[in-house]
Formats: sequence, structure tokens, C-alpha cells
Amino acid sequence: MFDTCGPYPALSHTVLGQSAVYKYIYIIDIVPLYMLLRILLVCTVMLINCPFSQAQQVIDKIVAKVDNQIVLKSEVEISYLQFMRSPEAQMMQTTDDVRCRVLESLIINKMMLARAVMDSVTVEKDMVYEQINRRMDYFVQQFGTVAKLESYYNKSLDQLKDELYPQIRDQMVTQKMQNNITSGVTITPNDVKKFYKNMPADSLPFFSSEVEVGQIVRMPEINRQDQLKFKQKLEDIRQRISNGEDFCRLAKQFSQDPVSAKNCGEIGFFKKGELVPEYEAAASKLQPGETSGVIESQYGFHIIQLIERRGVEYNTRHILIKPASTSKDLIYPAEFLDSIRHQILVDSISFAKAAKLFSSDKATSANGGMFSSESGGTRIAQEDLQPAIFFVIDTMRVGEISMPTKFITEDGTEALRIIYYKNKLPAHQANLKDDYQKIYSAALEEKKNNAVNEWFDKTKSQVYIDIDDDYKQCEIMIIQK
Repeated sequence: MFDTCGPYPALSHTVLGQSAVYKYIYIIDIVPLYMLLRILLVCTVMLINCPFSQAQQVIDKIVAKVDNQIVLKSEVEISYLQFMRSPEAQMMQTTDDVRCRVLESLIINKMMLARAVMDSVTVEKDMVYEQINRRMDYFVQQFGTVAKLESYYNKSLDQLKDELYPQIRDQMVTQKMQNNITSGVTITPNDVKKFYKNMPADSLPFFSSEVEVGQIVRMPEINRQDQLKFKQKLEDIRQRISNGEDFCRLAKQFSQDPVSAKNCGEIGFFKKGELVPEYEAAASKLQPGETSGVIESQYGFHIIQLIERRGVEYNTRHILIKPASTSKDLIYPAEFLDSIRHQILVDSISFAKAAKLFSSDKATSANGGMFSSESGGTRIAQEDLQPAIFFVIDTMRVGEISMPTKFITEDGTEALRIIYYKNKLPAHQANLKDDYQKIYSAALEEKKNNAVNEWFDKTKSQVYIDIDDDYKQCEIMIIQK
């Protein structure tokens, strides 16, 4: 899966490690991209000390200590609000003690960090900055431009990254520790059935209406002569670099990859197979400091400069120029999609096969054109649909395929798609037939939590833990004798 704005893979949306139907909730703070901005807004409203927040700290204090690690009251409140807005909160039998369970989870996270120091568990600096750069891309998209983001927080992009660094590093180390602890955990179908049967009938969660929706996307087909005009523009930029001009400055000025342009075109370290083939092939032939000729990929035209090669990994910078389309470039894609739609309707080809063969969107085409939920299934809560898709299917009946419809991709390109409204599941109480995958995930998460509990019991005596008196009523297992 690749970002639409560059040659590197898209950051997967990591779901919080939350177990919602059992006693403990372990929140591993690897925050999904779609929630980062929400958390920042929470920070601003609460006037608490969040990463790169404008607001002054008003009320905050240390509520727990784990060796040299601390838990702030603001962390508890942000994690609490974050969890209560998540789909997993629906699975809870009661929410009375969520703050206590959140604090417990945060303490265990800090304990994992403390233990990681003892066990020399670390993550590479480049990997941390890779995550930061991708999250920064999300922020830039939300604000519109780098300048607007910097103006809002009154800090440069480098300052914002420096403030995020310790948080992201700790999150990644914590996740690595948890993965080490739970790596061998598996469950069987019988475990899932047993887990479901042990849930009290009056406590089974109620799920809102869900839908299954797919798409087949076609991008504008730009006239080759027009494309070559954009290629020539990049050839001219390359010549300026050959004449001694600075790659960094030209990348910031001309590159249309919003993620890397602000970093002098640098995209970070990648391994073989992680970048689009054309980009990787050109980069593999370069020596450090050498600049490639103009190469073409699905994203547009690139010139690439190799920064460093380290074992099987390499770090490059690039300048990307994307040919701009016009309305006439959408005529053929519209006709093509209309033809595909007709073939599907007369059963000449299945929607899934057509999506795999013809869709320009790699993320959904690999899944037969279907959109996926965070858990990996194809059923998505209606309220989680993109507004543009919701308003299309709102006028459709189940089983119908829309006419070709214009939409804007994440990188601002106008494209076309047909949308398949495959299925709708009404709001209902959880059951094994309709919700097996969700119950499976919950059962697996419980078993992982049990593994963490066992790890904690073996490890808690090796670290110093102290909890503020305001939270003694929580009866957290950490302070139980």
C-alpha cells in the first residue's frame, strides 16, 4: 500500500490496544493518524500541556511514578476521552471505572518503558523520525499548508518534530515491549465460542448499523504530450542541480510531494520492495551524493539523490512533479468505468475481479474494491464512512452500483469512481453469526491482556511504583497487596 503523494508506503492506522469487555484496558499509546488531530483539539479545549500546544499549562500534576517515568493527570484525561469516543467503548459492560482502568493502563505502559531500559529494548532513531514525518504529513493535510501549521502553534516544523520525538519514541518502545510479551498468543474457534458464551446475555454490546461498500477508481489519463511538458520542467530542475544549485532548496521550492518537500525532499530509510519499482530501481544504481535522471512512476516524474546506504536500507531525497489534469482528461476514464459497470451488471465480470484488474486505488483493489474497517473486516459503521461516500450510498439501494462519480483524492487530484453498495447490516446485539470477527478480536485481546497480567506479576517487584492519593480509590491491581 502506498501514499498517493509519494513513493513510500502509507502508514497503517494502528488500532489502540484496548480490551473493552473485560476487567482491564491496556492502552498502548500508538495513536492512529485519524485521532491525532482530535487529541490536539482536546488539549486546546482542556488547556493542558500537550505536545506542541499553544495553550499554557493551567492544571496538571503527576499522578503516578514508575521508576523514572511519570504519568500526568492530563495523560489520563486525554486517554479517557479518546477511549470513550472509540467504537471499543461500546463493548464495555460498564464505564464506571474507565478512568481507573486508563490510569492502570498508562502505569503499565510506563512500567514497560522502565523495563525496556533494563532489557536494552530500543527503536532506531531513523524509524522514529519516519513515523514523525508521516504524522506531520497528516497535520499538514488538516491545516492545509506547513505555514498554517507553524503559524497556529507559533513553532517551526523542526521544533514540532523535536517535541513529538520523545513521545513517539516511547510509544514505539512500549509497543515493541508489548509485542515481545504477546508474540506467542493465539486462539482457536473454540476459544472464541467459549469467550462469547461467558458474556452475560444482558451485557452483550449493541452495534450500530454497518455497511459494506466498494469502489473502482480511475485516474485522469493525461495526454502524453502534456505529460512531457511536466517532464521537461523536471529536466530543467535537474540541470540546475548539475550546475551547482542546492537540491534541498529546489526540492522545497518545486517538489509536489508535501511530505518530503519540507525536508529537502528526504523520505528516510527504506528496504528493498518497500518503494514503487521504478523509484527503487533508479535509487539502487546511485552512489551517495549522485542524482538520477528523470524517472516516471505512478505518482509522476522524479529525480532522486542517494543520501546514504546502510546495509539493506537506503535513504534518498527526491523532487516530484505531478502532471496536472484537465476536465478532458476525465472523459475516457468516465467511459471506461461506465463500460465496467455495465459488464458487472450483466454478470460478465464480478465487481471484485474488476476492482483487482482495473482500479487505480491499490489499497481497495487488493481487497476486491472493498473498504476495510480498522479491524481489517469489510463492515464499516455508517458514521465512520467518508462523507462523500455516505451521501452517494444514501441515495442507493443495497446491491446497486453508482454511475461514475467525481471525487478528490488525498493528494488533491480529481478522479472518478463507481461505488458498489454491497450490504447493510441493521443495528443489532452482538452475536457469533454476524460479529464473529469482532468477537474473535476481543477474545484474542483478552488473552493478550492475560499475558501482560502474568508479565506484570513477575516484574512489578523490580520497579518502584507510587500512585497519587487522589487515585487510591481505584484499587488498581498495582497497589493491591
